[in-house]
Amino acid sequence: MTTPEAELFCTAAVAFAATVARVPADAWQRPGLGEWDVRELVAHTGRAVLTVETYLMPEPGPVALTDPVDYLRTLTGAADPDQRAAADAAVAERGRQAAAVLGDQPAVTVAGQVSRVCALVRGAPEGSTVRTPAGIMPLTAYLPTRVFELAVHTLDLCRAVGLQPPADLASAVAASTELAGRLAARRWDAAELLLLLTGRDVTPRPRVL
Repeated sequence: MTTPEAELFCTAAVAFAATVARVPADAWQRPGLGEWDVRELVAHTGRAVLTVETYLMPEPGPVALTDPVDYLRTLTGAADPDQRAAADAAVAERGRQAAAVLGDQPAVTVAGQVSRVCALVRGAPEGSTVRTPAGIMPLTAYLPTRVFELAVHTLDLCRAVGLQPPADLASAVAASTELAGRLAARRWDAAELLLLLTGRDVTPRPRVL
């Protein structure tokens, strides 16, 4: 399946793998993101690649979602604080579990995963679907959410270990910024986010009576 979505996904995945290969040998136990160390952050980011392989359906199924924004909002939209806390804890735990699978040579493991899944994506038939936790989606609609994860967390990894982001990540960052804008536009505080993005001070001001 040689679509723009497939090629952008593979570009982002290869940039992530290249960044992992540059992680210093003594940096894997450094703080990574939140409660994760660098190894766990890498493992979590790798799930953005591996879920494509896990969710890909052998035959197309009835589509429930077609918009990457709807998918991301469904997964992050729990209003109840306890539900959000439980979801965040589950994500953190999956990251820790995935770290064990990286083995003694995390960069080699990640490179192998990226190579395998990119070949799978490029070879997927047109109209392929994935069975996600939010419902069945076209593969082409799911891939932008994986690019988003790869772009954001590759930047997180670069910050954690003091690396410059790879030049090849630029297209994924651009696409993810557009997707983030679409997500922001549907938030209740979209107006304040727009002001922040345009350099305005959003400190609350006294109301004029």
